Amino acid sequence: MDAPAISRTEKMLSAVLNNLKKYLLAIASSLFAVFLAMSSFFTTELGYTYVVQDTLFGTIRVFTEPGLHFKVPFFSNVYTYNQAMTLSFGNQESGEKIKSTRQLGEVEVQFADTYTARIPATFRFRLSADPEKIVAMHREFRSYDNLIDSLLIKNAKNVTVVTATQYTGEEFFQGGLNKFKVQLEDQLQNGLYETERQQVEVEQTDLAAVSSTNDDGDRLERKVQLVWKNIILQDSAGQAKRIANPLDAYGIQVRQVTIGRPLPEKRLDELLVKKKDLVAKRITAIQAQETARAEAKTAQLEKEIEKARAIQDAQRSKELAIISKQKEVEMERQQAELETVRKEKEKAVAVLEKQKQLEISVAERDIQKANAEAATYAAKAIREQGLAEAEVAKAHLLAKQAARDIYMAEIQRDIAQVMYPALKDVTIDMPDYYVGADAGASPVSSLEVFTSLGAMEQLRRSSGQTIPQ
Repeated sequence: MDAPAISRTEKMLSAVLNNLKKYLLAIASSLFAVFLAMSSFFTTELGYTYVVQDTLFGTIRVFTEPGLHFKVPFFSNVYTYNQAMTLSFGNQESGEKIKSTRQLGEVEVQFADTYTARIPATFRFRLSADPEKIVAMHREFRSYDNLIDSLLIKNAKNVTVVTATQYTGEEFFQGGLNKFKVQLEDQLQNGLYETERQQVEVEQTDLAAVSSTNDDGDRLERKVQLVWKNIILQDSAGQAKRIANPLDAYGIQVRQVTIGRPLPEKRLDELLVKKKDLVAKRITAIQAQETARAEAKTAQLEKEIEKARAIQDAQRSKELAIISKQKEVEMERQQAELETVRKEKEKAVAVLEKQKQLEISVAERDIQKANAEAATYAAKAIREQGLAEAEVAKAHLLAKQAARDIYMAEIQRDIAQVMYPALKDVTIDMPDYYVGADAGASPVSSLEVFTSLGAMEQLRRSSGQTIPQ
């Protein structure tokens, strides 16, 4: 190749390299700008606490809520802490899988009577929402894993072990688990109790000895045993003295404590099994003894029942005879009372009858008396009336005697007023005759004769009869 061609090729390569350098520089600048922008911001999520440490300005910031935040690129470190943490010591149930922050083995504890056991437990903690507490915690532990391993795990195991020393093995496995859980949660939240190792009397409840002559073989007996225990010290107010709680300085809260089924050591387990077998055998012996005692009591009761029945039958027969006699006496008494009542009634009726007759007699007497008085007054009235009428008649008679002519004229007038109208149309046919008096009588006047004839004619017409001639 000639020199001019080589020169042109070199120039072209130089131009391409210059252009490529410009493009690479622009791309690198863009990538750096994007990286710088991405490094200047970070996001926070719900359920986490973020500690941002700025080494350029020496500041520390805490974020607990979700959002987008600024940080100084290359000079800021972001530390993430879970706000809630779960520490699981052993599977609480056979084959159970628990999703937790740390999965550890059971906590091995030793009781006051030197027996040991493994206790599965789960502890749930929550960080404080106070930024100052979070900063103090971060300065002390520097990372989330260090906080878990150095503080929470060690403190949970320590409190569990110390609380177990306040119990004996038998006490723990024979009903003390619930109290242990309460004290464990209380000491974990508020601080360990101040304790002092002392030899104390422990009162245990057991069954009385079984024997053939012991009727109370199934009763409970209280026995006292001396053991060494850690006794909780109390202040003057009666409250438990406490050691400073390491969680208080950082505001960490204990939200939940759960205890699984404890696993005793072999010696303690054998002791509990033997005691359970002894109790079962004891119960069996007591039941057999109770059965025999019950059978004997049943036979005795059957005899007593038969005796009681015989006594009751005799008593019932006696009572029935007494009741029968009492009924007869009562019936006779009632009959006597009825007879007495009947006699009293008849007597009362007779008295009432006599009283009634007396009242009637008195009434009749009063009536007769009244009638007599009335008759007397009536007679007097008649007499007075007769006297008055006699006086009137006398007066009339005297008046008539004084005016005899006038009186006779008035009589004749009255007769004429009756007779003349009757004789108005009367025709006298002769030889009718009229005999008006006998031989010794006084002569009759003509007026009287005609008057009598007219009256008779009128009577004849009225009756439709003919007077005999």
